[in-house]
Amino acid sequence: MTKVDFYTGSPDKLRTVCQLSQKAIQNGVRAIISLPDATTVDALDRMLWHYPPSAFIPHCRNNAAAAEPGDSSGWPVVLDHGGDRFPHHELLINLHNECMPFFSRFERVIEIIGNSEDDSRAGRERFRFYRDRGYELRHIDLSGTHNT
Repeated sequence: MTKVDFYTGSPDKLRTVCQLSQKAIQNGVRAIISLPDATTVDALDRMLWHYPPSAFIPHCRNNAAAAEPGDSSGWPVVLDHGGDRFPHHELLINLHNECMPFFSRFERVIEIIGNSEDDSRAGRERFRFYRDRGYELRHIDLSGTHNT
């Protein structure tokens, strides 16, 4: 069954995605990052090219040939907006305000919650959704920390 981690109190959700993506790569885990719109995809794409400052996180967009289901090239990070076909089902990092209908295909889901009241409220709704369906949940509070 899918394990779900909630990272709450993120002062910068895209930076948190970069940090978690880097940790995933270091642990040999590939990630799909599900983003709410093309503007956010573009912003994260730019950030990943310069994170960490002395390197970059190898990634592609879900519409790239390398992101096709069954591709074994193993791009460690795939940016997704509006897709539901993925090259793997290891880790889903969700930046939407709702649960993605395909989340249960993944071994692990990470939900990142920012500091705004609206984001917190949407995060609590997603937490209840997973909890009420019996998913294993873990909470990591990022408030007051600089690293994840």
